[in-house]
Amino acid sequence: MRNLILLALVAATLISCGPSTKIEKSWMEPGSSVTKTASNKTLVIAMVKDETSRRVIEDQLAKRLGSGAVSSYTIISTDMLKEASDAALKQKLTDGQFTHVLLMRLADIEKETSYVPGTTTGFYGGYGRYYGYGAGMYSTPGYYTTDKNYFVETTVYSINPDKLLWTGTTKTVNPGKIEKTVNEIADAVSEKMKKDGFLK
Repeated sequence: MRNLILLALVAATLISCGPSTKIEKSWMEPGSSVTKTASNKTLVIAMVKDETSRRVIEDQLAKRLGSGAVSSYTIISTDMLKEASDAALKQKLTDGQFTHVLLMRLADIEKETSYVPGTTTGFYGGYGRYYGYGAGMYSTPGYYTTDKNYFVETTVYSINPDKLLWTGTTKTVNPGKIEKTVNEIADAVSEKMKKDGFLK
């Protein structure tokens, strides 16, 4: 019995330590794919306001896409990113001879409230034993918890023709440190791309 309880505790610990980011939904253009070679040159753009976060995100995604991926901060200034000029972006893609562009943005933030029921622990035998052990019983009240769910959208387009090839949305519950969260998102996205047969 003690071994079973220990096993359950270990399993619960492993589950609670697992990644808080998962793919919610995704779509892929049938027959499309990107190989991790220099011939497929992908510009990675993280559309976030914070420059440090932008660099971390783009570097982590570029690393998973292979040698042909380029972080946009190396060629696109923060001011240009804020202007979001379609013509300026097209020029950068043309000048850099890119074949694909990956865009990542925060799509939504949702709050989710859930109720955790209380527990009562004690001895349940006959009434005599119940009376004798009553002092050993205790209860913990139920309570409400509020989680913050962050939904991040990642899309990949081909440059010529200008066409959507892959898109996916991740859900991250109560993100903590930026680097850990970014790694989880990058892992979830790249693994899904591989599973779909899009990233080869």
